[in-house]
Amino acid sequence: MRFTWINHETAPLKVKTLLSHHDVTRSLLKKVKFHGGAILVDEQPVLAIHMLTGGETVTMVTPDEIGNDHLDVSSLPINISYEDRDYLVVNKPAGVASVPAHALPPNTLANRVKGYCREQGYANEVVHITTRLDRDTSGIVLFAKHHFAHSIIDHQLKAHAMRKMYLAVVSGELASEHGFLDQPIGRAPESFIKRAITADGKPSLTEYWVVKRLAGMTVVRVRLHTGRTHQIRVHFAASGHPLIGDKLYNGPKSPWIDRQALHCMQLSFDDPFIEQPLTVYAPLPEDIVRLIEANQLADD
Repeated sequence: MRFTWINHETAPLKVKTLLSHHDVTRSLLKKVKFHGGAILVDEQPVLAIHMLTGGETVTMVTPDEIGNDHLDVSSLPINISYEDRDYLVVNKPAGVASVPAHALPPNTLANRVKGYCREQGYANEVVHITTRLDRDTSGIVLFAKHHFAHSIIDHQLKAHAMRKMYLAVVSGELASEHGFLDQPIGRAPESFIKRAITADGKPSLTEYWVVKRLAGMTVVRVRLHTGRTHQIRVHFAASGHPLIGDKLYNGPKSPWIDRQALHCMQLSFDDPFIEQPLTVYAPLPEDIVRLIEANQLADD
């Protein structure tokens, strides 16, 4: 793949410095150098330490990424919300794990995306999953289609520049139309899977807005300001409002949904390849729609 920039600097600088200004990491430069890539200045090959003086066209050619044999290929379909040269956004159904784990069948979302990439004949077969969802949470999962795109998303995640919006149905009636849940989250002492509010946990901040009040429950729009495991589920359970259907955190059962009522409905990030912000939406799944419609208040 080819990525090209114009050097607008007037003071001398090295090629690798210019590339770092565009979020090219040292690890990616090593792949380019040792695995069949190239750095070109005005279409002539150079080393990363080559000095630029201004006005040059700098191109980075990255090598093809061969798929990992340890990740099985699944031919099961994926629901694509958005795709371009650099990113693939998939609307994950509930009940499908994001990535393989012990004792899981090889039909996770990552397995399916690898199968899709192979079916499409893409040169890059490495599966770069950049955001994940719990197995029984539905909605948007972002895949980068090459190492460079993945490193850019990692940078935005660390800078908290990516915006993920969820819709959840929680038990009870929230007192405030808008609020923050700000408590540290760590591993629950009695479980390898479960998380809890712990004194030595990592700082965790969840923001919510009430969307609709139902009979005995509340629909909320949720933004994560940090990305802890089970963060939304833990914070609302600790506040006395566990998610409807959340078996792990004692959420009330419902005949309308057989999993936690949580859906990642929107993802926004700055895409430097198209030089503009990118926002992708995923419509609500049928089980959450049924849950909301079945519990409308009498005056709605």
